Amino acid sequence: MEDSLITALQKAKHFCAYQERCHSEVRDKLYSYGLHRNEVEQLLTLLIEENFLNEERFAIAYAGGKFRIKHWGKEKIKYALKQKQVSDYCIRKGLSQIEDADYKKIFTMLANRKLTTLKSEKNIFIKKRKIKDYLRQRGFELQLINAYLNQM
Repeated sequence: MEDSLITALQKAKHFCAYQERCHSEVRDKLYSYGLHRNEVEQLLTLLIEENFLNEERFAIAYAGGKFRIKHWGKEKIKYALKQKQVSDYCIRKGLSQIEDADYKKIFTMLANRKLTTLKSEKNIFIKKRKIKDYLRQRGFELQLINAYLNQM
């Protein structure tokens, strides 16, 4: 292996060790070093073999982090992972790690918080629409939102 590839591999290892990365992020980073397609694919293979790069591990970490820290719903997480070109299998695996009880707890907390901000709104239909729009924007599923709104 030539010096430029060894240097790129070391940089990529550091890049992957710092935090979990998806394949597309690492691929883009390797291209930014001025490498060609076959060199990039060769380095990606090495990173996967040495377990610096693991898409399933990335999807689990990403989904868990976005849910716990940013309180994103599964729809929004799924869309973001698709944008990062993560496989459907890994997306399902990542989303399956979110506990249903925690998910419902966060959903209810966000819905109730939004409801309290709408105390002055007299029209129930406008209130429900605003709650629905807010929760859809957060990435929560329509059936979960409708079940909540029907309880109001």
